[in-house]
Amino acid sequence: MPALSEIAQYLDDLLRVAEIPDYPSALNGLQVETADDIGRIAAAVDARERTIRDAVSGGANLLLVHHGLFWSGLEPLRGPAFRRVQSLVTGRLALYSAHLPLDAHPTLGNNVLLAKELGLTPAFGFARYQTLDIGVGGESNTPTADVIARAASIASRYGGMVRHTTCEPGRITKRWAVCTGAGASRETITEAAARHVDTLIVGEGPHWTAIDAEELGIAIVYAGHYATETFGVRALAEHVSSTFGIPWTFLHAPTGL
Repeated sequence: MPALSEIAQYLDDLLRVAEIPDYPSALNGLQVETADDIGRIAAAVDARERTIRDAVSGGANLLLVHHGLFWSGLEPLRGPAFRRVQSLVTGRLALYSAHLPLDAHPTLGNNVLLAKELGLTPAFGFARYQTLDIGVGGESNTPTADVIARAASIASRYGGMVRHTTCEPGRITKRWAVCTGAGASRETITEAAARHVDTLIVGEGPHWTAIDAEELGIAIVYAGHYATETFGVRALAEHVSSTFGIPWTFLHAPTGL
């Protein structure tokens, strides 16, 4: 069985963790260690009590997640925060988290894989964050209703529900962009308008984004934060499993959002 340090270094290099900018509380990389060699991997979107418990009970000793332990910033180890850490330590479960480095990966990333699931072929980067394009975009000639239907299928598969802005009958998506998770924002809508994107596929966004987008002639498809970010951790775990010869499993824990 490979050592945790070997796997963690491999992931750091693969995902370019040291090079990819991210929010300070993301703390990408190995967040919790274990002294054990790694014999089984679990993957989940979120580091939460449920996924930690299920990983331990399933015999995993490495949990790969997209959202790690520290999204709220500094906080006392009380209540859920304490129970998560306690379960990781007593369960001898290591935790590795990859946020924007996983979103942006060219083959294992949430955005490129969601585009593929939607039958869309990326041709350019989108959703600029500092020095990096997190999302992807491209050209198409697809009825917007078909894009919505494909997104709805993905959302329902992962316990969610698709929503979208008003679209006129027969509308065609000619230039699209994808930004998973909380992808509808002032920045992405402004960028979409500037780059003549007519259809923006995201996980979620504030109410006002639907109004602004409609007035700019952009259709937004909200396919679910959780659903749109299941692809990366699954692909990453499968890749590590193949590389190191370790079994893996995905822990499905939908939030409904």
